[in-house]
Amino acid sequence: MATLVEHASQLLTLAGPETPRTGRYKDALGILLDGAVLIDGGKILAAGPRERVLAHPAAKNAERLSAGHRVVTPGFVDAHTHPVFAAPRLDDFEARLKGEDYAGLAARGGGILWTVRGVRGTSEADLTAGLRRRAFDFLACGTTTIEAKSGYGLDLDNELKLLRVLRSAGERGPLEIVPTLLGAHAVPPELKGRKDEYVARVCGEMIPRAAAEKLARFVDVFCEDGYFSVADLEKVADAAAQAGLGLKVHSEQLSRQGSLAVAARRGAVSADHLDCADAADFAALAGGATIACLVPGSNYFLAKPYPPARALLDAGAPVALATDYNPGTCPCWDMRLILSIACTQMRMSPAEALVGATINGAHAAGLGLTHGSLEPGKTADLVCHEAEDYRELAYWFGGARAHWTMKRGEVVYRAL
Repeated sequence: MATLVEHASQLLTLAGPETPRTGRYKDALGILLDGAVLIDGGKILAAGPRERVLAHPAAKNAERLSAGHRVVTPGFVDAHTHPVFAAPRLDDFEARLKGEDYAGLAARGGGILWTVRGVRGTSEADLTAGLRRRAFDFLACGTTTIEAKSGYGLDLDNELKLLRVLRSAGERGPLEIVPTLLGAHAVPPELKGRKDEYVARVCGEMIPRAAAEKLARFVDVFCEDGYFSVADLEKVADAAAQAGLGLKVHSEQLSRQGSLAVAARRGAVSADHLDCADAADFAALAGGATIACLVPGSNYFLAKPYPPARALLDAGAPVALATDYNPGTCPCWDMRLILSIACTQMRMSPAEALVGATINGAHAAGLGLTHGSLEPGKTADLVCHEAEDYRELAYWFGGARAHWTMKRGEVVYRAL
């Protein structure tokens, strides 16, 4: 049976071009004050003014779902997460508050490699159970789709284990998961000082196996001083292309390496972080298909300067927002908090932030043609928020405020 969503105070359709939203579309929300959405078979049949939607033949016998004069938006698409791990890095948190930096934590066995030890010592079943518990935290905050990375295994067996966890949790739903192989996250301790050998393993073993077993849609690389170079990025990009996988890049995060221009030239779906990008880099993104995926929650948690969102937007770059949810540098799954940080700390408008969290987030996850807006033919992912005006989504912060969350036409979360 079809479902008719109606009586929203504001319905944000995000209707617009099929390309990532930039320029005059960077803040276009498609707001309707008396809008409705008609859904059947997990897809949107119609979305627009209520009277026009009611004229659709399928609306006559549709089940009615009232938004109760609340804001209705597309589900958030969180295009950068690291959600599979065994435990939070609480020792790192405390040490950082005492002045320890990223390099110091890594040198004493903390950071990424601490999480790697935990993942290697935890069964696939237990990791899957942990991810399924976390999935409902995302749904409660209005996130219906995440891009999720491996990267805490750092050898063939454990990276494949992490990707199988993502597949298992995604297949069981309701949270949709887009899997990414991040084998080039750090050099494992058993290959310390042998980075080139490890890169060869990533390119020659991990990427082909992940592709052959259909475990990943993208390949990512942490291009950073002390981790992987621009030359390594080129090798990983070559291997990904040969395997038929898309490319994402952790780019210009802790220092400027020149990876943003390479990511754009290699057709990466997104270049993420960009804290240290400068004006010379912005032209590489203007008018292109590579999304600037900003993760300001990690900057907040680490007390670091924020990425240049305003300059990127003004230069014509498509900007997405994501949480960077992970156990060490951003333990936040709430996209509403990210909206607030984007507005208050990066001077994005509430409308720009919502574009970044929905349709541009979908493009950054390779889903721009099927997710991120409320248009006929797209996946029926909707959120009814405890708000009457969309600007409240960035204004109120500190707790989940979704009234209900819908995934593929089914309500999968309701507030008590």
